[in-house]
Amino acid sequence: MSVSPVKRQKMESALEQLKHHTTVVADTGDFNAIDEYKPLDATTNPSLILAAAQMPAYQKLVDDAVAYGKKLGGSEDEQIQNACDKLFVLFGAEILKRIPGRVSTEVDARLSFDKEGMIQRARRLIDLYKEAGVGKERILIKLSSTWEGIQAGKVLEAEYGIHCNMTLLFSFAQAVACAEAGVTLISPFVGRILDWHVANGDKKSYEPSEDPGVKSVTKIYNYYKKFGYKTIVMGASFRNTGEIKALTGCDYLTISPKLLAELSKEHVKLTPTLSVKDAQACDLEKIHLDEKAFRWHHNEDQMAVEKLSDGIRKFAADAIKLERMLKERMFSAENGK
Repeated sequence: MSVSPVKRQKMESALEQLKHHTTVVADTGDFNAIDEYKPLDATTNPSLILAAAQMPAYQKLVDDAVAYGKKLGGSEDEQIQNACDKLFVLFGAEILKRIPGRVSTEVDARLSFDKEGMIQRARRLIDLYKEAGVGKERILIKLSSTWEGIQAGKVLEAEYGIHCNMTLLFSFAQAVACAEAGVTLISPFVGRILDWHVANGDKKSYEPSEDPGVKSVTKIYNYYKKFGYKTIVMGASFRNTGEIKALTGCDYLTISPKLLAELSKEHVKLTPTLSVKDAQACDLEKIHLDEKAFRWHHNEDQMAVEKLSDGIRKFAADAIKLERMLKERMFSAENGK
């Protein structure tokens, strides 16, 4: 349906309309994008921090992280690890000056199968934020949605009052386990689900309402709302604005600057497609998953198994690149290179 130029001027952009129904989160480490689109929250990950850390505007943060790592001393690996943690927190603290809500900071993906390691690293990040004058209520710790990650989230929430954002979530089993663990928020990935179906199936394009990623998040949202789970559903990893508009009404959506820009220029009427009322009328049945049942049900979903392992590998690879960059900064001058 086309909109006349006069009506278009009066009509709010798709982004402004979306904000009436859904909490909009910026998926970026770039402060300028956050200033421009004024989201409530922001999410970061190793890939986003790696990209931002290579921009000239953010070299002061990198230098500060390097100085911090060296000041703490220890082995080369320990210094690099401390600098890396500090860099994540420095970016997070700067982002928090620009938003009213929370920032998500990710635990190293290489700990994805180490429950105690994730708990320890999460507490370390919270301590670093505290040193920077930021309370834990403004932080979401991102953990991979492996069984170990979900159980780490359960402990962090219940025993330490640390809010968790469960990321790399692709299967319904992962969503059910996260709800039962009582975590604050989940990030089901929409676009990466679509990518898998396009790569592995005969169908190469989907209408937004038929998009497999959109359908996955819709089912999770309906399940959570029907059975009264308090965990926030935050759709993530979008490939186009159609996916975003098809999830209008979802609790939160985290959106890249590129797609935020597109939504701000679109003038089409948005109506909520997800609602608590519709969710409560859906025919989903409540299930319980212990570890054995979780592993079985997740394993039955080929897409989710492949995308979870692929996502962990990619985040781990970018964490390694970030460490190499910091190592060069920290030690190449000393070595006369």
